Amino acid sequence: MTLIKQPTADIILLAARNLKAGALIGLPTETVYGLAADAENENAVRRIYEVKGRPSNHPLIVHIGSIEYLEKWARDIPEYAWTLAKMFWPGPMTLILNRSEIAKDFLTGGQESVGIRFPWSEAALSVLNKFHAIGGKGLAAPSANKFGAVSPTDAISVEEEIGRELNEKIDFILDGGQSEVGVESTIIHCLSTSYPKILRSGVVTQQDIVEKTGHQVIQNLDEESIRFPGGLESHYAPNAKVVIEGTPKSGDGFIALSSIDTPEGCVRLSNPMNLSEYARDLYSALRRGDKQDLKRIYVVIPDGDGIALAIRERMTKASR
Repeated sequence: MTLIKQPTADIILLAARNLKAGALIGLPTETVYGLAADAENENAVRRIYEVKGRPSNHPLIVHIGSIEYLEKWARDIPEYAWTLAKMFWPGPMTLILNRSEIAKDFLTGGQESVGIRFPWSEAALSVLNKFHAIGGKGLAAPSANKFGAVSPTDAISVEEEIGRELNEKIDFILDGGQSEVGVESTIIHCLSTSYPKILRSGVVTQQDIVEKTGHQVIQNLDEESIRFPGGLESHYAPNAKVVIEGTPKSGDGFIALSSIDTPEGCVRLSNPMNLSEYARDLYSALRRGDKQDLKRIYVVIPDGDGIALAIRERMTKASR
């Protein structure tokens, strides 16, 4: 397995060809790093599940490099879903739609729906465009980490966590630098004919959708039974215990906005100036805590909507 910094056009083409041949590629995106495979290749997709230790009924998201591929993976697409795609793609938004014939059970966890995303990361799009050019229709690309653990936002974290389980002859990791967003995509349920429902928060917010599309949207419909990435009660967790309530103790790791002082005896892991910086550095900060063998990490989760809500969702799950 090789970690490739500043991948050239030749390397991007090699990545696309290897993916078509069944390889796994550590792929940088604007949200987090993904572990990519040809979404039509059952053996390659099953390798993703094996490397991650992911339950086989937990669905994967298909990544595409052009909106024209949406209809290849989905059918009976509501008009509001087309509006969302045109307004927010490429970008950190996943649409859950009725699956087409090429979206098989091994990809969807046996459900009749499929998640689709069109990322804007330059590296991801370069690979996707080359992959499409040689006949590929989409890449399955969950976060490149062990299931339930902290998502990686840089190539070194991918290498440290799953590098030993990749095949050094055909698999490799592309280094695209730090992920710019830092938390996973907003997931929007589009199976209803009437309005969308946000299942997982991200930087595409309820307010964004209303303002840009005029559509009604429901946030976090608890009774929705569909399985989706990040939908389990416990997720995004480091080895250290994440604490979001009570009082920090001496020896705890500490994550909070820079306006909040570090409690005496705590180890400051992140000092973001604003919510965008908070989200971008959050997972890296949790990993820094584990590297320092901290037993607890106290996180002051921010108030508000938008990206603050996404941060609260992740840390609430991480603390369980």
